[in-house]
Amino acid sequence: MRKILGGLVAAGLSFKLASVAMGQAAEAPLPMEEIAPGIHVHHAIVSLMTRENAGAIANVGFIVGGAAVAVIDTGGSVAEGRRLRAAVRAVTDKPIRYVIDTHDHPDHVFGNAAFLEKGTQFVGHAALPAAMAARMDYYRSAFRRSMGDELIDEVQSVPPTLLVETEMVLDLGSRRLVLRAWPAAHTDTDLSVFDEETATLFAGDLLFVEHVPVLDGRLKGWLGLMDELGSIPAKRAVPGHGPVAVAWPQALGAQRRYLERLAQDARAEIAKGTPLAEAVKTIASSEKDQWKLFEEYNARNATAAYQELEWE
Repeated sequence: MRKILGGLVAAGLSFKLASVAMGQAAEAPLPMEEIAPGIHVHHAIVSLMTRENAGAIANVGFIVGGAAVAVIDTGGSVAEGRRLRAAVRAVTDKPIRYVIDTHDHPDHVFGNAAFLEKGTQFVGHAALPAAMAARMDYYRSAFRRSMGDELIDEVQSVPPTLLVETEMVLDLGSRRLVLRAWPAAHTDTDLSVFDEETATLFAGDLLFVEHVPVLDGRLKGWLGLMDELGSIPAKRAVPGHGPVAVAWPQALGAQRRYLERLAQDARAEIAKGTPLAEAVKTIASSEKDQWKLFEEYNARNATAAYQELEWE
């Protein structure tokens, strides 16, 4: 009996240690690069959201000020969000005062629940609460199939309470972040974050590099704001997808070319009277070899462009 009890205790201890180890592994800090003093960014893979990558396909990061920290986007799962939080804590014990969502897409906001605590404010575009209310249930349902119940069950809709109508300045303690809310472009909830101290711009998905741009807002709006976006006096930018940092505003060139081709080809097919189902096969097809995930997103972009431009 004593041997049996001893075995049970040992087994229980082993299970407990294994559980602790698994918990520690789950919250191992997300790998980060310090691209400028106090600017830490996770370089994400260019991929679709899956169970295997825990939705970690968008560049996310944080900025450390004299008194506090701001997190920019939280990733594609609460699991990734916890790892991002662990990465912050590996660098500083300063409070996380702000969590800034650059827009409403799941790969950027599914990790929000990992940062729910007293004293942390969630910040976003003025249109973001309505977008989350309208879409989050759908997003959870859609990504349950590719990511699984374990990752999706803990995802919560955490809308911002600090809303940016046009522009807002956040002070992290001798460090100013200039937040800008943009008209409908990639989405209708796009927000950029500019760190004045290092001239670093977190462009969110207003900037795609390597990953084909994804149109979920207005093509004409996106093209229309490109010059103004490029006039932000940044030395470097963090794209929503692609390299960890790129030269600014040069990095806008390839995206501008793609969006202009999308508009030009869509207008040409509309003028010829080509039905939408046929038009999407050719719109922007010349860009195929220039982008990752082209097959996954271009037809969707072409459809959105055609439907927007056929009534102009």
